[in-house]
Amino acid sequence: MDIGVIGVGNILLMDEGVGPKVVEILRKNYKFEPDIELIDGGTLGLELLPYIEKYKKIILIDIVDFHKEPGYIGVLKGEEIPPYLKTKLSLHHVGIQDLLEVARLMDFMPEEVVLVGIQPEIIDIGLDLSETLAGKINELIDEVLKILGSWGIKCVLQSHQK
Repeated sequence: MDIGVIGVGNILLMDEGVGPKVVEILRKNYKFEPDIELIDGGTLGLELLPYIEKYKKIILIDIVDFHKEPGYIGVLKGEEIPPYLKTKLSLHHVGIQDLLEVARLMDFMPEEVVLVGIQPEIIDIGLDLSETLAGKINELIDEVLKILGSWGIKCVLQSHQK
């Protein structure tokens, strides 16, 4: 496996948990060929470093403060990522920024790192996404699938009907 998809965020803080929710949906509803690894990165921060070292290509999914309307989806590649994360939305963003900087310093950045981010609406205690983000989650997943497709990964929606 050369490709990892990591959803980061705190599932206890509403929109903050969108990354792990996307990974959960991808794991449940799609098959990938060749196989990729789907990782619920939660709030692990620097503990994700072995994953950064392991893969040639990585997609990170997280909330990002794009200074746009809630639900805005943006895709950042390589060097575009750190400047957006310098404004922290939550504690785990320190971990992501530090994670990528440490990987750069140790010279084991993957060939490609892409952040698929979404502007949050509500960060508060709760397990559900805001209505705005819940309504955009399929669009967020489509962005991830587009990137995987551009990397030669076949993404097949699984049927759960019997």
